[in-house]
Amino acid sequence: MASVASSGGAGFVSIVVPVYNEKSSLNELMGRLAKVLGAAAMAHEIIFVDDGSRDGSADLLREFASANDNVRVITFCRNFGQHAAVMAGFRAAKGDVIVTLDSDLQNPPEEIPKLLSKIDEGYEVVSGRREGRRDSLYRKAGSFMMNIIISRLTGVKLNDYGCMLRAYRKQVIGYLLQYGEKSVYIPAFTSWISASTAEVYVSHEHRKHGKSKYSMMRFLRQAFDLITAYTLMPIQLISIVGAVCAVAGLLLACYLI
Repeated sequence: MASVASSGGAGFVSIVVPVYNEKSSLNELMGRLAKVLGAAAMAHEIIFVDDGSRDGSADLLREFASANDNVRVITFCRNFGQHAAVMAGFRAAKGDVIVTLDSDLQNPPEEIPKLLSKIDEGYEVVSGRREGRRDSLYRKAGSFMMNIIISRLTGVKLNDYGCMLRAYRKQVIGYLLQYGEKSVYIPAFTSWISASTAEVYVSHEHRKHGKSKYSMMRFLRQAFDLITAYTLMPIQLISIVGAVCAVAGLLLACYLI
């Protein structure tokens, strides 16, 4: 696949925010986003994707949209997962640069200008690297393993593939929507097709409200999906096991005869 061509300048910016049962953090998130984007005086839109929340998040998001022309809301009838929510936001985004951001405020909206500044240098993908992570030990361990797996599979070495705070040029997202919509791990695919990827340090805060949706089972599913999506190792392993079983069966048949 050909690499995506870059051009300088962020231009119009789309902020895509997946939301699932985060009502308690949304007012603060909206206020901080409006302040950051207003201070930067950049043309923008904010796309909230409610992933089937059951705590009233969707109603609050619709209030934001009715009070602000720059806010758009996509609502799912039930929970389809963060991947589906982000992809829906990508399909609706109109920006020259698209930024993804979690709604739990662990990645501060105030860090968005850092990513856009790096994008202005000509990079196609800019990923946040969480500094002083405020997560549990098992989440850090899971992220460490994922970073190793993805770096080896994609050939793009990054230190924090799990950070949701990322910026993409629209050409990269165009390729993602065209060729990689079934890819279950967006950071891996976009880094794989991008010719220039960079990391910038971003601060990380304690979760103020609610509980994390991350689980060890989710980590294991992502690791398995990555291995099956980017390598032939599972097929090769099954082929070897099948060949060994066939030979063993043939030898056993000969012995019985």
